Amino acid sequence: MTAYISLAFSVGLLAILDTWLFGVPLADFLPGLVWISFIAWGCHFHSGGGVKGMTTAAVGMSFGAVVGMAAILGLMGPLAGLGDWAGPVAVGLGAFVICLASAVPLLATIPASVYGFAAVAGATFLMAGGDTMDPVGALVPTVVSVVIGAVFGIASEYFANAMMKKDAATAATAAE
Repeated sequence: MTAYISLAFSVGLLAILDTWLFGVPLADFLPGLVWISFIAWGCHFHSGGGVKGMTTAAVGMSFGAVVGMAAILGLMGPLAGLGDWAGPVAVGLGAFVICLASAVPLLATIPASVYGFAAVAGATFLMAGGDTMDPVGALVPTVVSVVIGAVFGIASEYFANAMMKKDAATAATAAE
């Protein structure tokens, strides 16, 4: 089986498992957050795959989520007096912090942090009850979803490689 087909099977099968995981056993704790897992999974590959890709996705996105949470708290608190400018200024400050933090090697992949920032913002709005937003309450479910997605990223890679090795071993046995 080619690498292309092995990866397609691996990702397809594990996508079923990931979606089920968020839709059934984790539905109460991570309501509707499977999309964050898929972003982290994609970030794993975007960041080069392997342990490095998994680490970059998990650490970068989690850091971005913390920055995003702080930005939302800022727009709800000290920046609220800016009116219509509160949100844009909060996002601008968050982007500034993310870019400065990229000097740290674990945070050097700026897009990973941006994905986490966006994920916690989306989770905050998704999980908002009534008229209140709770970015602090959205942080842990976001980070857990990120970690699950990063693990699914490396698992899909390992599973695809295992299928290729098995297929190569089967072909070698058949040739003998």
